[in-house]
Amino acid sequence: MRNLFKLVAIGIFAGIVLAAFMKTIHLLTGNQAYILLFNMDYIPFLNAFRPLTIIGLTFHFLFCIVSVVALFFILKTIHLERRISTYLIVYTGGAAVLFFLTALTEKPPAVTDVLAWFYWTIGHAMYSLIVGYLIKYWL
Repeated sequence: MRNLFKLVAIGIFAGIVLAAFMKTIHLLTGNQAYILLFNMDYIPFLNAFRPLTIIGLTFHFLFCIVSVVALFFILKTIHLERRISTYLIVYTGGAAVLFFLTALTEKPPAVTDVLAWFYWTIGHAMYSLIVGYLIKYWL
């Protein structure tokens, strides 16, 4: 149970760092990759809830928590749960591909925005390194 609490804390902390990084990029460059972090237009039942800001934040953090807990236990079955490189590959690769969900919405960033894809992918690489290091050295 203590490990589950730590995994939840890791997901929240890494999610905060990811959101702060994306917001910083948005403020410094004007790039709109940050918007995708909270966009749920392509999820039919979630996009109906209001206020969108609260729902988007909740979605972001729930996704961070669930992904950390689920990936840890999946990796534990194959004894890779303490390998930082595994988190880097899964989260960064997954995020690089999931960026293209932006094609399903009219909100920015555009699916052709290479810089947005780059910032999105780098942000998730940071997220994955935080998750991997905290699991390896704190859990």
